Amino acid sequence: MVAVMKTDMGEVDNGTMRPKVVDAKGILRQNREFLDYFWDIAKPEREIRLKAVESLIEYLKKSEKSDELKYSLKRLVDSLSHTREDARSGFSLALAQLLSVFEEISLKSALDSIKGKYNLQTPNKKAIRIAVFGNFFGVLALSQSTRLHKEPEVLLECVHILQSLSQYREYLKDLPRKTMVDILSETSKEVFEEVLFNALKSDLTSALNTPEQLELLLVAIQKFPSVLKPKKLKKLLGTTTVITDESLPKLVGVLKTAARSVKKDAVLPPVALDLLQASLREESFEMFWNEAIIKGMMSEMPGHTHYLSFRLLGAALPLLSVSQIEFVLTGDVMRHYGEHVLSAQLPDRFKFSPEMDKYISEFLQVCADADRQLAVVLGFTQLTNQGYPVVPSFWKVLEHMVLPAQQKYVEWLQEAFCDPQLDKCLDFTTRRQLFEREAKVENESCVARFRTWIIQRLAFIAENHQIKKDEDLIMNVARFIFFHAFFDVKKSTSEIPETTRALALPIDKQTRATMASAFYSILQSLNMMPVLGDLSETESLNSRRIVGFKADGSMWIYCLVQYAATLLDQSKYAQIVQAFSPEQRQAWDSMLESVEDLRKKAKKSSSPEHTAFQNLFLLIGIQMFKSPEESLDLLKDLRSCMERAQAKKSKKKKAANGKSSEEEPHWVEVIVEILLSLLSQPSRLIRNVCKVVFTRICPHLTQGGLNSILNVLDPNKDEEESGVMVTDEKEKKKHKVAEDEDEEEGDEDEEDDEEGSDSSDDDEDDDDEAMDDGEDVDQNFRLDLMKVLQGQNALVKEEDGSDEEEMDDAAMMQLDGSLSALFLEQKKKIQAKKDEKDRLRKEKVLVRDFKIKVLDMVEVFLLKQGSSPLVLSMVDPLLSVIETGMSSETSQQEQDYLRKAANIFKNQLCRGKYYCREIDGREAELHEMLERLIGRAQKLSDSSVSLYYFSAALYVVKVLRGVVNEQESTSSEANMGKLDVARVTSCFRDALTSSMTRRKTPLTGAMFIDLFTRFPVLCVNLLDTAVENITGGLREHQQGQACAMVLKAVQSKDVKNLMSDKQWAELYEKIVRQLIKTFENVPSKNKTVHEKMVKAMELCQFIVKSVKNTRMPVKLELLQDVLKTMNDDESLQKPGQLEDIYWSVMKFFGVVKPKMKKVKKVVEVEQTEKTTKKKKGFLPETKKRKNRMKSTVLEGKETSTTAETPEGTSGKKKKKNKKRKRQGEETQAQTPAKKAKQQPKKKKQKGGDKQ
Repeated sequence: MVAVMKTDMGEVDNGTMRPKVVDAKGILRQNREFLDYFWDIAKPEREIRLKAVESLIEYLKKSEKSDELKYSLKRLVDSLSHTREDARSGFSLALAQLLSVFEEISLKSALDSIKGKYNLQTPNKKAIRIAVFGNFFGVLALSQSTRLHKEPEVLLECVHILQSLSQYREYLKDLPRKTMVDILSETSKEVFEEVLFNALKSDLTSALNTPEQLELLLVAIQKFPSVLKPKKLKKLLGTTTVITDESLPKLVGVLKTAARSVKKDAVLPPVALDLLQASLREESFEMFWNEAIIKGMMSEMPGHTHYLSFRLLGAALPLLSVSQIEFVLTGDVMRHYGEHVLSAQLPDRFKFSPEMDKYISEFLQVCADADRQLAVVLGFTQLTNQGYPVVPSFWKVLEHMVLPAQQKYVEWLQEAFCDPQLDKCLDFTTRRQLFEREAKVENESCVARFRTWIIQRLAFIAENHQIKKDEDLIMNVARFIFFHAFFDVKKSTSEIPETTRALALPIDKQTRATMASAFYSILQSLNMMPVLGDLSETESLNSRRIVGFKADGSMWIYCLVQYAATLLDQSKYAQIVQAFSPEQRQAWDSMLESVEDLRKKAKKSSSPEHTAFQNLFLLIGIQMFKSPEESLDLLKDLRSCMERAQAKKSKKKKAANGKSSEEEPHWVEVIVEILLSLLSQPSRLIRNVCKVVFTRICPHLTQGGLNSILNVLDPNKDEEESGVMVTDEKEKKKHKVAEDEDEEEGDEDEEDDEEGSDSSDDDEDDDDEAMDDGEDVDQNFRLDLMKVLQGQNALVKEEDGSDEEEMDDAAMMQLDGSLSALFLEQKKKIQAKKDEKDRLRKEKVLVRDFKIKVLDMVEVFLLKQGSSPLVLSMVDPLLSVIETGMSSETSQQEQDYLRKAANIFKNQLCRGKYYCREIDGREAELHEMLERLIGRAQKLSDSSVSLYYFSAALYVVKVLRGVVNEQESTSSEANMGKLDVARVTSCFRDALTSSMTRRKTPLTGAMFIDLFTRFPVLCVNLLDTAVENITGGLREHQQGQACAMVLKAVQSKDVKNLMSDKQWAELYEKIVRQLIKTFENVPSKNKTVHEKMVKAMELCQFIVKSVKNTRMPVKLELLQDVLKTMNDDESLQKPGQLEDIYWSVMKFFGVVKPKMKKVKKVVEVEQTEKTTKKKKGFLPETKKRKNRMKSTVLEGKETSTTAETPEGTSGKKKKKNKKRKRQGEETQAQTPAKKAKQQPKKKKQKGGDKQ
């Protein structure tokens, strides 16, 4: 493992066989851990390498042994040229740390060791590579030791080595020059002036030739400005500065060379950034940018030179002032960047925009100056293509802007929206747009595009929680968007800041629609936004997860409604775009009064009822600007609902209140109806507010309100109520009895708001129906066509002669008119039927989407009120939804609906944390429900649906059992609560017997195993039935399930605690008797029998193990005898699951599995001998063409008989193998039959040509 080296610490005996290590001083034996450090240093994992270096240095510090230190130095120097890059860097780092810690080792001796080990003058190419790596990583270690400046001679020698290594770019690329730059940056002024300047003079003089030499000069100027004064630069370069008119062409060439060198790495060359910093120091930045970058680099075709310019632009941002940033971001580099962003949208194109976003993010994080941040963001915002900014409106870099810059940016966006001065933007047109003649775009279109982008950017700033902002900024954005979406300015006033900005151009309808959508999106975000402000003020509020409120306790939506009311009242300053009718305005004022009343009542005594009504009033009120007529009806219903709720509270103490409450619906029921009406609208805001409101009214929900929700999910009412739902969702004004034209318009509206996908099964059903209808239509149409032709005497009959005269022109024209009218009518009928089917399909999709939203309410109720008695009324509707969904279509929307319903039923209802515990007086009802569920589970044909019914039955059992006392959970049946154990046991016993004796049953063994696990009392009562079915089951599969159930039962400690020792022993005896019968009568083995035997053997294994371990008085002699007879034919000595369990059982009886003797036949030995004699590179005899069809040696026959075997046998086998490789899954019996079928086909083909 360890290479043996000639050192002072050990002797080497160079023998002819293997070197013998003589560890005279016992160092190797003393601590093997010391040698393991070097192996860890060479490992590819970086963490392991670093830890090994640290451990090695600590070990050497504690050891204080010179031999180990010398060995370490020698070992590290010899490993510098390791074949792997990770190992080379690891050993170089270890050597650097060693030299840094142990200063008694001189750098001169270390450098001599490196030069002695690695000679660059060797002529061998492989040795050259080793020497290059050894010298470089050795010098790198010396430079990283932080001691190089203390020994100038070694420093100078290292620089000379690095200069000589610069020619080996195929191995090191530009690493020597980078190391030289690092050495310069750590060198003192005196050492540079006295030692290095003369050594580097040749490189500094030719600095304008290569990027490495130029970078060396720039670093030296930056590090030692007092040494490289203008006079010395004049001697070196001929000019007092680096950037001059004469040097710019050479600098451009150097930059292009640097761009080509990093083409694959996609990074910014350091020389480019150093050159830009030099231009800033020499106050020639504008000249450098215009001449070197724009005229030099950007004059090339798009490629690596452009990307270098883009990277230089991004990296230069932290170094520039505000005026320089504006100068850079308004030039040709930005224009080319915009063209690249547009062209990179095509697939398989390199995209530079993520890299630029990273540069901007780093700049915004480093720079805290608001003016510079604003200049950068505005520069990229004003880069437009035909009015539309290139950067996306959803720009994550804005998260790093400081709040003052964010406020100024929002003000600029609002000013640009009102007065879009596109001439100040850096607008461009791509070559493709010029080619397609799209350059001439009207100014109004550009303004609309620009305004749309601004609205999206403002909405992003308001909605993104990561962006730094305060409440005033959010309200400013929301008010601005709301005002220009629904109002126009009539006269400016200071009371409404939005009127102080005049619009240069009017806002078009499409932009207003975009603004309305953006406003409601902001409202949705505000409704879910936590409280903003100082941590000390908002910590208590946020700890309660209060969302949708400001720091002062008012709701965001309330503030916006108040702002809207102000605008409506100030009609001389602001005019609404779509004016309210008197009735709508009255409803608006009434809504405001109701909200104020609710706020006053909430201050006196907070109630979920008040908050729910307030949320609904505000939500429906703000919706009036979008759909006033629909909101009007909802406000009326909500108003009447609130009045009834208040009247009920005021008359609660009166005796006559009972009659009135029975006549009118409860206020919660009316709210539920309103929520259902709102959910039919395709709005995330409405859906979220409905969810919040329903969460708050859940504790007050009545059976009637819950029935309203469950009636929506009832699959039996789809056909009756789907049309009503659709009209409620989309068109309150239109009814089901409207004309066809109105229906088609409604379908168009529905198609715009549709959120579902088409159903594949629906399409198939529609196609089938279309075919059926088509047959009827074709038949009727055929009759009508025959009537027309007969009426015009144009139908040719059999008795007509062929010499009959043709029709005249008038008759032909009349026939053409009749035919065209007939075909036109037929076309209208087909289109009408097609439209009707399309309408019904869209209605079905809308209804299904509506039901998915209603399931959210069911889930909320189960989460918040899982212990309510109302939960029991959800069992049957949810099961009906699951059962209908399992047997219906398989569209994606239907699958989502079914998956959501099944998930709610399984996780939130059956296995929820809380369940119903108040069942006083409902015991009989629940027992009947349990029997009904079990009966339905037995009658179903689908086992997956039956599982849900069985789970519901177990939930009912849990409800009847109630809370379980942990100390007496399994002590007796008395702890089963209000459960009638005998009745329930009889019900489950019938189900278990049915599942074991019926040929086709949906009940599975896993269902009863779940029952046994969760309810041990019922398990004890059903154990006898399960044991009897070990042999009494109808089929082997059912008998195997009985074995699995019994095994699960006897493994349960709770079941054992419920039975006495005598009962437990009797149970074991019954099981043993059943197992004896099972093992005695083993039918012909197949897959089902094998699975049954495996489960029976697992049960037998547990029974025998328990009896042996607990010394239970159970006789096992007969079982042992039966088990022994099972292996009379030695069929259980092969490896397999059943065989392994069998021998583990027999091991308890002292019988060990006999070892199988491997018998090798003579023929096989001969074959192996032949195969061993084969030579590499030669074909075996059987593969040669002349012997290909000869058969191979068969087992059990002599070699003389094998030659007489027909050739067809081996040929068939080989062909079968080839066919199996091609087709993969064909059996041996099928292949010859297929081959036999193929041969006659070839003969027929040959014979067919002759015929």
